[in-house]
Amino acid sequence: MRENDSPLRRTTDTASRPLTVADALALPVLAAGQPQVVTGVAHLDRPVRWVHITELTDPASFLKGGELVLTTGMPLPEEPAGVRRYVDELADVGAAALVIELVRRYHRPPSALVDACRARGLPLVTLAADVNFLDVTQVVHALLLGSQADAMRRTQRIHEAFTALTLRGAGPEEVVRAAAEMSGRTVVLENLVHQALMCEPSGCTVEEALTGWERRSRAVPSRERTEVCGPESWLVAPVEYQGERWGRAVMLPALAGSAAFGPQDVTVLERTAMALTIARLIHATPWERTAHRGALRDLAEQRHRSPADAHARFAALGLPVADCSFIAVRVDTRTQTGDAEAESLLSEDLRAAGVPALVGVLAPGRLGVLLALRAAAGSWRPTVERLSRAVLAVDPSAVVCVGSEATDLSDATRSFREAGRVAEAVPPGAPPPGGRSFHELSDIGLRRLLFALREDVRVQEYAERILGRLVDHDTRHGTDLLTTLRHYLDSAGNKTTTARRGNLSRETVYQRLRTVERLLECDLESGEQRTELHVALAALDVLRSG
Repeated sequence: MRENDSPLRRTTDTASRPLTVADALALPVLAAGQPQVVTGVAHLDRPVRWVHITELTDPASFLKGGELVLTTGMPLPEEPAGVRRYVDELADVGAAALVIELVRRYHRPPSALVDACRARGLPLVTLAADVNFLDVTQVVHALLLGSQADAMRRTQRIHEAFTALTLRGAGPEEVVRAAAEMSGRTVVLENLVHQALMCEPSGCTVEEALTGWERRSRAVPSRERTEVCGPESWLVAPVEYQGERWGRAVMLPALAGSAAFGPQDVTVLERTAMALTIARLIHATPWERTAHRGALRDLAEQRHRSPADAHARFAALGLPVADCSFIAVRVDTRTQTGDAEAESLLSEDLRAAGVPALVGVLAPGRLGVLLALRAAAGSWRPTVERLSRAVLAVDPSAVVCVGSEATDLSDATRSFREAGRVAEAVPPGAPPPGGRSFHELSDIGLRRLLFALREDVRVQEYAERILGRLVDHDTRHGTDLLTTLRHYLDSAGNKTTTARRGNLSRETVYQRLRTVERLLECDLESGEQRTELHVALAALDVLRSG
């Protein structure tokens, strides 16, 4: 501590934690006495509750614990037994430290005092220079009272913040986020089966916070009140719902070397648990479902900071992530009112079938399902077929689309993206091919691809540029050359088949095809040009049906 440091500077430095013995010794008013720590160096982090000046032989009767005891040494007994009794009484009452001045009676600490303090773990500090104990008392007490006032103001701000969250009906994600911001520590909400439903990291990643969550959480006993417990020293508060324990709010310790949990952290977590209890009463959607929705949306939109974060988050929700393949399924219900019903139905059906999966609403009228399948489960198709038929039994108009298999969770984003592309390419009412009840990537042929791209101006311009003059001619003259062209292209250029399909004579077909070539300035014998016309005709059909 430098001589020009001021008590005001010390107040700022310790505003967020209790004043300790080490802090007090660093104050200029005590540093002027050249303090030397003789015993109890490991206990200098003890909080100082008050300063007590004494010249009594039995000062412990006037103490309550946490006092920094100042003495000139005048009342110390001569005999070692009396010294040991003096120290024992101070240690038993919980004194923070004993500070003795080596100016008047002693010029070196008595060996009996040193031995007794060392035996009881009581910090013993000597002052080589004269110090005004009244000045020490005044400075330390001013700091303590100022810290108490600051703590009261901080506590009031915490209460006001959580009251505002409750009054506006904040959901669990917002409550957990606010707790992490106020405390500067990672906060996790878990249910009774130790699944981490929400995690707001602070000073660490989701991976660091949630890796091995269930195992670590089960090692932390549940308590009736907010307290620090478990091998990792988590601060834990119970969360209740309708008078019964529902889960826990957990505040994780910061990085090694940082301050331990203080009263402010306890207040934040207690108010978090209370706000969560109220939010549980207000919001009808089960929080497990809310957690699944958030995780699936972040995965589908690739919002996780890293693949490791995604693995940790899904594993903490109870989904196996090792030695599994993943299938993304998208369900478009066409009606938003059936979202919750379909979500509940799929969750129950998959749980009953023993299929690990997460189900959640991705957007109004759209559900996402992530299947985690072991290699021993075989093909994923029977599982998706079962899922699809369960949906269609409730909503026959629903469209179920599936992406390709992903061998790692980090690739599941691609599977969701593919399922979305399949859904975009399904025309209204189009049944899946092959007798399936779901659509997949291989179903996207030319017509479905063009259907997915039907709003692209370039597709519209292409169809109009290639076929526009022919369509205009049919409209003006009442002809049906477009149908003849369609039969010709569908017959792979076979004119006899074209005549039969159109109930026309071969001469009429020849005449019409020559007219088509003249209007479109093309050569129908060219395979490349026939392909261009076929694509343009398919695009025109899609645009007209759309």
